[in-house]
Amino acid sequence: FKVILKITKKISIQNGKRPLIIAEISGNHNGNKKSFLNHIKIAAKNGADMIKIQTYEPKDITIKSSDKKFKIKDGIWKNQTLWNLYKKAHTPFRWHKDAFNLAKKLNVTLFSSPFSKRAVDLLEKFKVKLYKIASFEITDLELIKYIASKKKPIIISTGMANLKEIKTAISCIKKFHKKIIILYCVSGYPTKEKDSNLNTIKKFKKIFRGFNIGLSDHTDDIYTSLAATAFGISLIEKHFIVSKKIKSPDEKFSIDTKQLIKL
Repeated sequence: FKVILKITKKISIQNGKRPLIIAEISGNHNGNKKSFLNHIKIAAKNGADMIKIQTYEPKDITIKSSDKKFKIKDGIWKNQTLWNLYKKAHTPFRWHKDAFNLAKKLNVTLFSSPFSKRAVDLLEKFKVKLYKIASFEITDLELIKYIASKKKPIIISTGMANLKEIKTAISCIKKFHKKIIILYCVSGYPTKEKDSNLNTIKKFKKIFRGFNIGLSDHTDDIYTSLAATAFGISLIEKHFIVSKKIKSPDEKFSIDTKQLIKL
């Protein structure tokens, strides 16, 4: 089957065609606006079909607490509080206007993952063409309904969800529209190649017939993404950093400019 989902005049998402590449900037700007805008510029000029950012402030996701319940137990962010991590990684709301103006100038599609209703309201001001629901927000049905009510195409990541939760989120969107792209995702930061379990993509294609399936890949290279193309995915999302010499909250699962070009 072929489901064509038109995003802009020049961008369509479709099974059986070359998968579109999304470069996710995330926290790789390190709280520096010049670096943030430079990431957009470099990604646009080196192969990204679309560029994604994240729209939240720490208070949208967590509370300021050093209690052990709000501390990360292991992994690359071990012992950091959620507040401090999100404070370091977030993209300030006041940067968004310049980001969307730059994307328009570069003729590239910029969109975002909002983590609150007020983030959606901000993005609507810039007439975004689509939205992304992050894996961590897949059970926030009130937020999903609010996003879906804007009637824009929605990319949804599934890394934190079981099958029932994925189906519930999709049913929630379908009350408003069916412009949905489902991303298979492992929420491991970084994900080891041996844990990628790409056969799940085949299961997704059977279970979610009629929808485009893509991959959100958190490995630190491009080989998992390349392997996934054998399953006919329509979208690949990779975290992007202009250079591996930069140390950032997300650099260990991001590809650099050379890898983006190669991908």
